[in-house]
Amino acid sequence: MTDKKAVAFAAALTMAAGSSFPALADSTTVHGEMFTDFSWLEQQQDGQDTNLSGYGLDVKRFYLGAEHIFDDTWSADITADFNYKRQDGETQVYVKKAYVQANFSPAAIFRAGSVAMPWIPFVEHIYGYRYVEKVIVDRLDFGNSYDWGVHLGGETAGILSYQTALVNGGGYKNPTRSHGMDVAARVSVQPVEGLIFALGGYSGHRGMDFADAPANHTAKRVDALAAYVQKALRIGAEYFRASNWNDVTSAMPDSANGYSVFASFAVGRNLSVFGRYDRANLSRSLDPSLADEYYNFGVAWQARTNFDIALVYKHETRSSNSSQLKTAEIGVAAKVAF
Repeated sequence: MTDKKAVAFAAALTMAAGSSFPALADSTTVHGEMFTDFSWLEQQQDGQDTNLSGYGLDVKRFYLGAEHIFDDTWSADITADFNYKRQDGETQVYVKKAYVQANFSPAAIFRAGSVAMPWIPFVEHIYGYRYVEKVIVDRLDFGNSYDWGVHLGGETAGILSYQTALVNGGGYKNPTRSHGMDVAARVSVQPVEGLIFALGGYSGHRGMDFADAPANHTAKRVDALAAYVQKALRIGAEYFRASNWNDVTSAMPDSANGYSVFASFAVGRNLSVFGRYDRANLSRSLDPSLADEYYNFGVAWQARTNFDIALVYKHETRSSNSSQLKTAEIGVAAKVAF
């Protein structure tokens, strides 16, 4: 999407929200969210600085969208995702969300289009610091946060929740169809308030099974989460195991697994401390020495509703027997939503 198209898209959303027609204005809302940071970053590949080293301000994500409610059952949402790609040297704009929803009951909500996947957005909500860092499955590219397909989910009395999805498999940036569709699912239970257990799974060819280039392997992923979330305390652990996620068309199979533990604690009015540790084996068969270790810690302040600021330090080491990539970053991250 070009910059002119992006401007036109934003203008159309603004006009929809501020329309002089009361019926439209009452049933259409504009929403947005921005993740940004100002930081110093040092990255070294086998002891040598890379081109990413230095100071800078990043707008990592800017979402702008509109939701229209037709009646008590039917609604629709479209949201654009603006982000900068260093490889292209320019801002890219994608459709992040675009779906029609039928809310039959809290236990049966149907969506068709580009929709939040069952696992990653669910864990982001439990983790609470997406604006600081992606959750481990997303950070290491072993899953998509949104995809094109049909979804069914809901919850019962706040105790049991679920979501199933039949998707194209290429993620929201790639709606291409292939021979079949992928299946993803999640179920979670909250036996007492704040205590959450969840299991998830994924199986398919990630949109890469074609007549002239058939898939050699099926990508699979199993996920698990245990967490305790209250107003002053948030603590949790996530685990994943993936098979052939990046090897659908490769000759040789491979697998990966990893875990993430995180915690935050309120230390004052609108002030909290947080930390996280990730560890993953990225190639259990082809290169067992390839591993990723990541951690962060910091202090977060809720300046006002929907405006969060965090002073954070991050460190990642990705290493194997033949190479090592180290990244250290310190700075301020922020989230603004409306």
